[in-house]
Amino acid sequence: MANGAPTHGTFCWNELMTRDVEKATKFYTALLGWKAEDSGMPGMNYTILKAGETQAGGMMAMPAEIPAQVPSHWMAYITVDDINACAKKVAELGGQVMHGPQEIPNLGMFCVVQDPTGAVVSLMEFAKK
Repeated sequence: MANGAPTHGTFCWNELMTRDVEKATKFYTALLGWKAEDSGMPGMNYTILKAGETQAGGMMAMPAEIPAQVPSHWMAYITVDDINACAKKVAELGGQVMHGPQEIPNLGMFCVVQDPTGAVVSLMEFAKK
């Protein structure tokens, strides 16, 4: 990161979607010494995971509409400069946009993509300040 700001093509966030937030919280806080804090995000329960005072990632309950066969999982986010251009390019390169682009209020835009080999990752365009 240049000057502490995420730059295009760099990993910027890790997020756990789980069917049991309480059990996952106990596991990661005991295993890694992380602290779990409520994010205070309006309209949803979202937990920030911290290593000391540094944010290590986030955690949320898996939405009910996600099929039961989808296991709890970690999602990595990669910073991009233009989410719409990247989403278009994913398809051009043989990948698939699985979700979004969608706005995250006060943060930016994200989308979930799958590459031609089946690997899934999220792309994140932070709001310009």
